[in-house]
Amino acid sequence: MPSRPSIGPDAEAEVPEYAGHYRLEERLGAGGMGVVHLARSATGLPLAVKVVHAEFAKDPEFRGRFRQEVAAARRVSGAFTASVVDADPDAERPWMATLYIPGPTLADHVKRKGPLTAAQLRHVTAGLAEALRDIHRVGVVHRDLKPSNVLLAEDSPKVIDFGISRPKDSELRTETGKLIGTPPFMAPEQFRRPREVGPAADVFALGSVLVHAATGRGPFDSDSPYLVAYQVVHDEPDVTGVPEELAPLVLRCLAKEPEDRPTPDELMAEMRALSARYDTQSFTTGAFATEAITTGAITTGAFTDSSVGRPLIPAQRGPSEPVPTAGPESGPEAEPPARRLRTRVRAAVLGGLALCGALAAAVLALVPHAADDAPAPRTAEVASHAWNRQVGSGPGTACSYGAGALRCAAPGVLAASLDPRDGTVLWLRKASGTADGNAPAPVLAGGLLQVVSADGARLLALDPATGRTRWSKGIAAYQGQVQPVGDRVLLAAPDGTLTALDARTGEQRWQHRLPTPQPLLSYVGGPLVYATTMAADGVNTQVSAVDPATGAVRWKRGSPGSATVVGVSADVVWCAQRRADGATVGLIGHRLSDGTVTRRVRLALPLPQATASVHDGRAYLLAAGGSLVAQDLASGKQLWRSETSVSRGSAPSADSRGHVYASAPDGRLLALAPDTGRPLGQTRPRPGTHADRVVADLPSPVVAGGRVYASAPDGTVFAADGGRPQDW
Repeated sequence: MPSRPSIGPDAEAEVPEYAGHYRLEERLGAGGMGVVHLARSATGLPLAVKVVHAEFAKDPEFRGRFRQEVAAARRVSGAFTASVVDADPDAERPWMATLYIPGPTLADHVKRKGPLTAAQLRHVTAGLAEALRDIHRVGVVHRDLKPSNVLLAEDSPKVIDFGISRPKDSELRTETGKLIGTPPFMAPEQFRRPREVGPAADVFALGSVLVHAATGRGPFDSDSPYLVAYQVVHDEPDVTGVPEELAPLVLRCLAKEPEDRPTPDELMAEMRALSARYDTQSFTTGAFATEAITTGAITTGAFTDSSVGRPLIPAQRGPSEPVPTAGPESGPEAEPPARRLRTRVRAAVLGGLALCGALAAAVLALVPHAADDAPAPRTAEVASHAWNRQVGSGPGTACSYGAGALRCAAPGVLAASLDPRDGTVLWLRKASGTADGNAPAPVLAGGLLQVVSADGARLLALDPATGRTRWSKGIAAYQGQVQPVGDRVLLAAPDGTLTALDARTGEQRWQHRLPTPQPLLSYVGGPLVYATTMAADGVNTQVSAVDPATGAVRWKRGSPGSATVVGVSADVVWCAQRRADGATVGLIGHRLSDGTVTRRVRLALPLPQATASVHDGRAYLLAAGGSLVAQDLASGKQLWRSETSVSRGSAPSADSRGHVYASAPDGRLLALAPDTGRPLGQTRPRPGTHADRVVADLPSPVVAGGRVYASAPDGTVFAADGGRPQDW
C-alpha cells in the first residue's frame, strides 16, 4: 500500500495512498483504531474507507477485532446502516470500504447546533429503532452505539462502526484490562456481566443517545468515567429536558435490567403510534437535509433550499397545534420573485413527498416488519406465558441465555436452542456415544456456541442459528476445565497450564503455566478470568486474575482457607471462604485492579456445603439443609435468613425486582422476596424416573426477559413468570 506524507499534528507519519485498488482522496475523520478516507469506486461511487492505524495493524488482537467488525457490517443491511462495498482485513494495513454517507454525526450536530428539536428527535428515535431491529435480526450486537456512531444523513440516521473497541474512545481502564465500549453509553450489564451482554444493551445505549440528542448531555453525567460507570449501574437516569411524549419510552430503554427494556420492534410500534398524534411526516426524509449540504463532502441531490439554509420539510407540529396557513409577506422586505419561485417549487415537491409518505405509511401498516425467520415481537400475553419442554433424558440439563435464545445441554443432547418465548425447539444436536455425564451449559463466545461433550473429551463450536459444527478440538487432557469468555475459550490442565483458543477458529492464541497445579477456572463478569489453586502451604488458596485476551496474570493473591470465586460487585471480586469441613464462614473481597483484600465479611453462622452468588451488592448463600442467607456486602450485615425446604440447592439467582430464585434437586423452582426472604411461590416437583442419578452441581435458574428458566431431573426445561411467582 503506497504511502504519502501526512499533514496535521494528529495525523500518522505516513498515510496510505491506496486501500486495495481504491485511491484515497481526502481524510474525513479519525477514531482510536483508524482513519476514514474519502475514495471512489471505478464507477465514481463515493466511498468511505476506514484504514487501521499502522500501530494496531501489527497487533493480532486488533486485527481480530477489525475482522469482526467487517464480518458484522457485511451481515447487516438496511436503510439505516452503511453498506459494505469491499474490505481486506488481512492487508498490511487492514481496511474496509462502505458507501459514503454525507452528513454530520449526531455528536457533531449537537456540539455545533445544540440539541435536536422534538420533531427531529422523533425522526432519529424511529430510525435508530429500525436500525437496531435490522442489526439484531442477523444476530449482531453493536455494543458501542453512541452519538459519534450515528450519522445524520439527509434521509435518515445511519448506524456505523459495528462492535469495535477503540482504545481511545473509552477512558475507563484499570490495570486489569479494558472494557469494551464507551462508559456514558454502556449498559449496566456491560460493567457487571460482560459475558451476558445481548441486544438489550444496544437499547440501553439508544436511551442514552436520545437523552444526549435532546439535552446535549447524557442521562448519567460526570467528568469521571469511573463515576459514570457507577451511576449507570446504581443511579436513576436524569431525563430532564427530554420531550414529554418521549420521556417514558426513554426511561424504559434505560431500565437497569435487560429484560425490562423494550425490543426494537416494540420501540417501532410505539413510534408509529406516537407519529399518528403529530404528522405523517414523522417518518419522511429530509429532517437533516440541510446538514448534508453544509457538512458533507459530497451531495447527492438532497432536497434542500441552500439559499435559506433550512430543510424543505418543515418542522412538525404538536398534537394541538393548528396547521399553518399562508399569510402576508413579512419582514423588512418582501420575498423576491426568485425566492417565490423556489417556494412554489418547494411546495410542489413537498406535496409529492407527503403523498409518498402517506402511501409508505399505509404499506408499512400492512407489511410485517420482521423477516420470515425472525422472532415475532414480544407481547404482554406472551411474556407472561409459562411453558415446559422435554429436552434431555434425565437429570443434568444446563442452560444459558444469550442473543435472544435459550441454549441447553442435556443427557443425550449435545446442544439445543429453544425459543425463550414458548420453548419451541429451534434445533437440537444429539450427543454421540453413550456418555451421560453432566456437561456445562453451552455459552456464546466469538459469535459461536461453545459446547463441551458430556465426557469432556471434545470442545465443539456450533453455529448458533443452525447448530452445525464450525470447528472442534480434543480437550481430554484438560479434564473438563473449560471457560468461554469474549472471543476466547480458556482451558486449564491439571499441571497448571492455561491455554486460550480463538473462539471463532479454534486456533491457539496463548499458553501460560501457573506456578501451582489443579487450577479451577471461574468467570463472574468483568474483564478477567480467575484461576484458583491450593497455595503452597496446603491450607490457603491462591487467586490468579488472568487477562483472557493475552494470558497476562494481572495479579496473584492469597485468600484464607479454601476459597471459591462467586461474583463481582462494583470494583471488588468476592470469594467464599470455607473451612476444612466445607462450611462457608465468610466472604473475602479482592480489589479488581490489584487483588488487594479490601473487604472481609464474617457470616453470623457457618453454612455447610453452601452455594453462593453475588447480585447488586448482595451475596446470597444457600446451605445444605435449606438455610438461605442474604448478606449486604457494603455493610457486612446479614439482611435476612430464610429456612427453605431445599435439602441441597443451586447457587441463587436474582432479577431486577430483587426476587431471589433457587432450584431444588426434585426440580422445584423457588422464589423469595428481596427484603425479607419470605417465600413467594414454588413450581411443582419434576423428579423424573432416574432416582439413582444425582447431579453434583445443580444449575442456577436463568433470569431473562421477565421470566425464570430452570431445568428438572425429568429432563425438562421450563419457564415461569418472574413477575407472579405466587401463581406458580
